[in-house]
Parts: sequence; structure tokens; C-alpha cells
Amino acid sequence: MAVTNFGTLTGDQLQTWSRDFWKVARNQSFINQFAGSGSNAMVQRVTELTKNNKGTKANITLLADMTGDGITGDFTLEGNEEALRAYDISIELDQLRFANRIAGRMTDQKTVVNFREQSRDALAYAIADRCDQLAFLTLSGVAYTHKNNGGLRTVVGGAVNGQELVDLEFASDVSAPTASRHRRVDGDNIVAGDTTALVAGDKLKYKHIVNLKAYAKDQYIRGIRGAGNQETYHMFVTPSQMANLKLDADFIANVRNAGVRGASNSLFAGSSSLMVDGVMIHEFRHVFNTSGATTGATGNAGAAGYKWGADASIVGGRALFCGAQALALADIGLPEMVEDTFDYGNQSGISVGKIFGFRKPKYNSDITGDVQDFGVICLDTAQ
Repeated sequence: MAVTNFGTLTGDQLQTWSRDFWKVARNQSFINQFAGSGSNAMVQRVTELTKNNKGTKANITLLADMTGDGITGDFTLEGNEEALRAYDISIELDQLRFANRIAGRMTDQKTVVNFREQSRDALAYAIADRCDQLAFLTLSGVAYTHKNNGGLRTVVGGAVNGQELVDLEFASDVSAPTASRHRRVDGDNIVAGDTTALVAGDKLKYKHIVNLKAYAKDQYIRGIRGAGNQETYHMFVTPSQMANLKLDADFIANVRNAGVRGASNSLFAGSSSLMVDGVMIHEFRHVFNTSGATTGATGNAGAAGYKWGADASIVGGRALFCGAQALALADIGLPEMVEDTFDYGNQSGISVGKIFGFRKPKYNSDITGDVQDFGVICLDTAQ
């Protein structure tokens, strides 16, 4: 039987495979469903590079509201124009690559096709899943040295070697939530964020969502405008936070009465997304939490890799309340796919690399008078 010539796809075939791969990856990515090209998207996607005096970057622009009151009547407008205040946000780019290899010679076309399809699915999931992890860590202001469950990622080698997500160029742009964008649950109230002050009873309730939406509007965080110019916000919670909401009597009553009647009501249908008071609440496993963090003692309170609370024993979650332009995503070009053989053709492998970057936009807030995160509020709760 003739040996199939693995690794000889034409340029057009490679491009088609790359498009198919990225289609699968995007469909598997949770954060991708909130991405769009304009300023009305929660995740603003940039697909082109901009050249400036600092080199080639991916940029988005934030426009602050005008503060002047205009010119009345026939008074002179010329010379009294108000300059638009624009904040250019540059996104660092880097490549993330994955590869897999199959041992043993592939002796027929069916084996080659199966390996390509299986590789495509495995590599697509790997890229999509890491993008989701990075997006939620970026929004949460948590360094890439952490897993999304609060544990610390394994350090490989002890030096920059490209085997850790913290080696990505845009990792250094991750920043903690700004003061006015960091809140926590305190009984029935929401107060300034402090992970060491959480206690076991500080769980997410319906009233917190209502108050947080009001707080976001007071802070001039824009929602995503839809039909009828209505604003919608997106709130991301952990599975445990969603469970706590579904056990809250006020939340149950609101969803039950506001939704359709019967088994198709999202509360009874087991939906992972629920609309409440103009806020779409989404349950997702990569929302940052401390379920995998180390249980410590008083001396570990607030330390990286430990649970929350005064004695580092509280399993907490960082819910994210997002409006427009909460996150910037640079999505540059198709993934690059390479097929290769090893050991004199006895082993075959496929690699995929994707160039992208994330950044959480900031601006000078007219409300607080200082620099704040533009479109996201972090709400820390117990789970």
C-alpha cells in the first residue's frame, strides 16, 4: 500500500484549513459571542493594525462625553468649539501556538484525514479555551500567573521560555480593578472592594444586581444599545454564584414573573443565561474564583494564590458587570497552520499559531476625576 504524503497541502488548502480551524475555534469560544467591530460591542474587536510613531499597533479609541453646555442664541460659536477627548488604547500583540503529534506512520488517506480533523478540533478547543481564560483574567484584573480558579499556574523552568501565559507580550498590561470599579458584597449592600473583608454569608442576591446596575449608570458606564435604543448590560457569574441567585427568593420571583410561563421559562429550563432588570446574566466556568486557591490563615489574607477573607478561608467569586467597550481584542489575521513529519516520516504533527492580544480599556473619568476602567465593574462575593 502506498504511503500517503502527509505535510504537502498547497497554500490554498492550508488557508482553507486555517479558515475552517478559526471558524471552529470562534464557535467554541465563549467570549467571542460578545465581540463586535464597533464601540457598541462589549468586546471591541480590532482586525487591522495601525502605524504610528511608536510602530505598528492594534488600537481602539474611546471618546469621552462632551462636558460643555453649548452656545445659546446668536452668540458666537466659532472659537468656542469643544475639543473631542479621545483616548487611544494600544493592544500589545503576541502569538500563542499549540501542536500535537501522532506516533507511527499514517499509511492511507483516511488516516490522514481523520488526524487532521481530530487535530483541528483539539487545537481549536485549546486556542478557544485559553482565549476565554485570558479574557476573563484581563477583565478581572488578575495576573496570568493565576488559574481562573484562583490557584497559581505551574512555573516552567523559572525563566521566560514561552511556556507560560505570563510570557505573552500583553500580560504586563493586566491591571487590578480601579477603585471605583471594584465592589464587594457586604450583607445586603455593595461597598468598596476588599477581598480580605468577605465573610461566608456575603453571597450574590437579586438586590445586589439592582443596586449594581444603578451604580454603573451613576458612573456613566454605557450599556450596549439595542432595539428601541434600550441599554443592556452583561453580567458574568460563576456556576456557584448562579446557584446562589437561583436560591434567592427575590431573584426567583423576578425571573418567574418577568419571563414566559411554563416549562420554557429560562429559570425552569436550566438556562445558563437569564435576563433580569435589563441585565443579561451569564454563568461561565472561567469567571475568576478562589475554589482552587490555597486555604491559609490570617497571615495569608490578600496574598496571591490564597482564598479570600480575613483568614484566607473564603471561597469567593469575582462577578463582572460589563457595558460597552469593556474589553479590547486584537484579532489579527487567520491562524497559521503547519504540517510536518519527524523521525524519517514515521511521526506526523500539526501546529497552529494565532496572533492576538487583550487589553482592558481605561480613561479619565469625569465622575471620579481620575483614571478608571472604562466598561467593567468587578463585584466580589462569597460562594
